[in-house]
Amino acid sequence: MVRPRFARLPPAQQQAILGAALDEFAAHGFHDASLNRIISAAGISKGSMYYYFDGKEDLFAHVAHVEFERLLADIGPLRLAGELGPDAFWSAVERYYRDSVAQLTACPRLASLVRAWLRASDQPALQRAQQELEGEVMPWIERVLVAGQSSGAVRTDLPTSLLIAVALGMGRAMDMWLMAQPPADAAAPPIGALVGMLRRALEPQA
Repeated sequence: MVRPRFARLPPAQQQAILGAALDEFAAHGFHDASLNRIISAAGISKGSMYYYFDGKEDLFAHVAHVEFERLLADIGPLRLAGELGPDAFWSAVERYYRDSVAQLTACPRLASLVRAWLRASDQPALQRAQQELEGEVMPWIERVLVAGQSSGAVRTDLPTSLLIAVALGMGRAMDMWLMAQPPADAAAPPIGALVGMLRRALEPQA
């Protein structure tokens, strides 16, 4: 994990390290990224890098965490009206997904980092970091599901924990598929169809 002494570095030096790491991971993915190239680009010694991070896994996890937080801040919150029905709720979800994809399309380097993160999901050394990241977004997902239930858009006959697990699993599968598409196909991704699949899985049953 990132060590507290990294936070005590001057902001410019932090950005030099994180920027070099982002470039490397975006260009080469997690497995083929070189810690030595990151160290060289950041202009620090190998000893200094291990003074701030335990290794490549911790650096990758921290860069991903920082960039995902920035992405969510740029997209903003999911905007739900005070009184909304099922169609309005799912339209808001679709708009949020479209905004997310638009942000990634506008920043290819970040999109490459997301691809690297998804491809490294089977890496044991990163599983804890991925679980921690999911834990941070869990309250947000639960709030959205509760809002969906209040609007009649999400079923109430199953435990919330199961609904969250379904939403996370489908969302992860959709993201992996979407991010694997060639750039030429990413200009008009089938967001409506993907959200429609999620809706059919979570909406109340007739």
